[in-house]
Amino acid sequence: MESMGEVLRSMNNPALRQRSRDLEQNLLNHPLVKELQAEHPELDEPRLRLHMSRLYQYVQESRNCANCPGLDNCPNDFQGHYSKLTVETVNGSPDLYERKTACNLKVAQDNQDSIRKRIRSFYVDERVLNGGYDEMDIMGKDPRRASAVNKIFDYITGVKEDGLTSQGIYLHGTFGTGKTFLMCYLLHELAVAGYSGVIVYMPDFIEDLKSIMLDGQKLKETVDTLKNCDLLIFDDIGAENLNPWARDHVLGAILNYRMNRKPTFYTSNYPLDGLEKHLSFTSKDGEEVYKGQRLMDRIAPFVDVIPLHGENQRGTKR
Repeated sequence: MESMGEVLRSMNNPALRQRSRDLEQNLLNHPLVKELQAEHPELDEPRLRLHMSRLYQYVQESRNCANCPGLDNCPNDFQGHYSKLTVETVNGSPDLYERKTACNLKVAQDNQDSIRKRIRSFYVDERVLNGGYDEMDIMGKDPRRASAVNKIFDYITGVKEDGLTSQGIYLHGTFGTGKTFLMCYLLHELAVAGYSGVIVYMPDFIEDLKSIMLDGQKLKETVDTLKNCDLLIFDDIGAENLNPWARDHVLGAILNYRMNRKPTFYTSNYPLDGLEKHLSFTSKDGEEVYKGQRLMDRIAPFVDVIPLHGENQRGTKR
C-alpha cells in the first residue's frame, strides 16, 4: 500500500495532473452529461465539477446497462440497479443527487419472487409451478381439453374482476391429461393478482401425516396454513391411502373451516361419486358410508365439476 507521502508526491506530478484534467474534461463532454446539462441549464460547470464521482458512476453504469450481461452478471455496484441523477433546488441553489434505481430485469425478478412467495406446495414438484405458462400451448396441445381449459380461464377472469367466492373447482379426468398443470396455472395467475395459494399432493401428504401427528406444533401450523390460504388445491385426491384420523380430523377439519369462506380445488381420477366411495373406505375401519357422505357434503356443493378429456401427456410439455 502506498504511503500518504507517496500519494502526495504523485499529486505533484505534472503529467498525472494533466491526465486527471483530461479525464475530467472528457467526462464533462460525455453525451449523457451534456444531455443532463441541456435538461437542467441551471447546473453550471463549476457545480458539476463538485460531483465528478457521481457523474462518473452515472456514465459507467449507463454504459454497463447498455451492454447488459444479464442480472446474475451485473457489474454495477448495486446488482440490478443503476445510478439515476436528479436535480433539486435547496436553499435557492440547484444541486445534483444520486439514487439507485432498479432496472427492468430486477423489477421482473422481484415480481416473480413476490409471486413465488404467495404460493406454497406440499410434495408437488416445484418445476411444475415455476416452469412458465403459454396460454396458446395450454389450449392447443389437445383440442379435447378446450372445454375444460376455457372454464379454467373463465374462473380466473371472474376472480380477477369480482374477487374470490367460496366456490372452487373439481377437475377430474384420466391419467396424464394435465389436471395438475392446469391447477398450477390457475394458482400462478391468481398469485399474480395478489392471492396466496397452496397445492398439496394428497398421497404423500396423507402418508406424511403419520409422522407429523407426533409433532403437535408442526401439525397445527400445517393445518392452519391449509385452512387460511386464499386458494387451496388438493391434487390427486382419491389416490391416497386414507386412515380415519387423517380423513375425519385433518381433511374434515380443513374442509369444514373453508367450505363457506374460501374456495378449495381438487384434481382427481375419480368423478364425484367415485370420490365418495373412496372417502367412505379407510384401511383401518373398512367402509363407513356415512363418514364418506359427511365429507362429500363439504366438497360437492362448493365446486364446479369440470371433466378433462384428452390424451396422456406425461413425458411431454403440457
